[in-house]
Amino acid sequence: MRTSLLTLLVLLPLAACKTEPAASTDAPTDTTAASVPLTASATLEPRSGSTVNGTVSFTQEATGVRVVANFAGLTPGEHGFHVHENGDCSAPDGSSAGGHFNPTSALHGHQTDPATGRHQGDLGNLTADENGSATLDLTDNVLMLDGPNSIVGKAVIVHDKPDDYSQPTGNAGGRVACGVITSGMAAGQTTAQDSVQTP
Repeated sequence: MRTSLLTLLVLLPLAACKTEPAASTDAPTDTTAASVPLTASATLEPRSGSTVNGTVSFTQEATGVRVVANFAGLTPGEHGFHVHENGDCSAPDGSSAGGHFNPTSALHGHQTDPATGRHQGDLGNLTADENGSATLDLTDNVLMLDGPNSIVGKAVIVHDKPDDYSQPTGNAGGRVACGVITSGMAAGQTTAQDSVQTP
């Protein structure tokens, strides 16, 4: 009996001192950064004596980069639409933007061609209506918004003529609008539809 009572007296304090699990010192994982898509935008201004202006937004999505563009002041019809290698629109004719952005030294081609068959900057043509307005909404799986081949810091050019997809650059004529691509959306802009001005 004494042994049982002694055993009970020893075990009771031990049960009362049950160790609580240590609080985790790991900071909670912040998943917000991963869920925010990469975005970039360009505001294009007239070049070569034109009145063309517009905006382009770029948003990383699961299937590629979504490109949304809105322009005014164009002549009706098709106009070459490209990303160029230099983020410099200072020349009155847009020539400071250099040639098409082509980090892989591919041949010129259609926007829907695979990466091996087009410049990264080849985005095809915009089609302006009778009022000179043009919109575009496409998803491109060759453009990149980060890494060594990112288009951020390059320029968007709208040309006077259609891109006919010939070599070396599509014979699209003069440059009627130019804008530098910057990271994020332009102030107050959620898509490129928000900030175009009719001349």
